[in-house]
This record gives sequence, C-alpha cells and structure tokens, in this order.
Amino acid sequence: MADTMQFDLVSPERKLLSAQVTSVQIPGADGDMTAMPNHAPTITTLRPGILTVETTKGPEQFVVTGGFAEIGETISVLAEKALPKADVDQKTYEALVAEAHEAYQQTKAAFVNEPGPVDDAAKLLQDMVAVGTHIGLDPMQPSL
Repeated sequence: MADTMQFDLVSPERKLLSAQVTSVQIPGADGDMTAMPNHAPTITTLRPGILTVETTKGPEQFVVTGGFAEIGETISVLAEKALPKADVDQKTYEALVAEAHEAYQQTKAAFVNEPGPVDDAAKLLQDMVAVGTHIGLDPMQPSL
C-alpha cells in the first residue's frame, strides 16, 4: 500500500501545488471529506472553504471558492479561485465576500420566485463568510 499519492491544485490563473501527499481535506459541497492513498474513485464539487494538504514536508492550506476535485490514483483539484491561506488578508477576504454577495444579488434578480438557485447562492455566500471566521479574520455579514 502506498503511503503517498500525487496531488495537483490548479486555478485558472496558475498551478498552486503539485506534490506527493499523505492526505487532503476537501471542503466538499455535500460535506467535508479526507482523501488518502487508495481512496475510492470519486468526483466532488467544492464549496468555499479551506483545503488542507498534508505533504511530505508538512501541511499546506489554501482558501478555495469552488470548483471540483477528482480522486483516483491521484487527486486533482480544479478550483474556481484558490489562494494560499497565508496570502489571504482582510482586504482579500472582503473582496471574495463582495464577489460572492454580487453573485447572490444577480441570482436573486434573475430567479424571482425560484427559491432553489437563490438558496444555493445564499449558501455559497454564507460559506464564504464563514471562511473569514475560520482563518481568524473579521467576518463580514452582508445582508441577504
């Protein structure tokens, strides 16, 4: 049984990490999950949250805003946006929340009397707000 597996994290802007890992904690849309070597093949969508990667050199954390993860013999995470946790300051966090709030407002305007998409957008906004609390920043509370 292998102790490590190949992991790749990419966003549209760049490749953030390519390394041998022992585990990856993934903020899945249907719940958080940990993937390790020999995990059953899975594809899951991501919600805004913290992606924690246990590399052979130690843990690394990234803030992701969405995307998906493909787990098999390797793990590939394709993130809508991903930033190293250390790079997320209050200003960056506020910009991410403002973007999520704008997406919520646009969804609310486009889907009048259709609660499903609006509820989904509100959930994504609240998940983004929760990231600030999780990483120790002053959480924003945009109005819904």
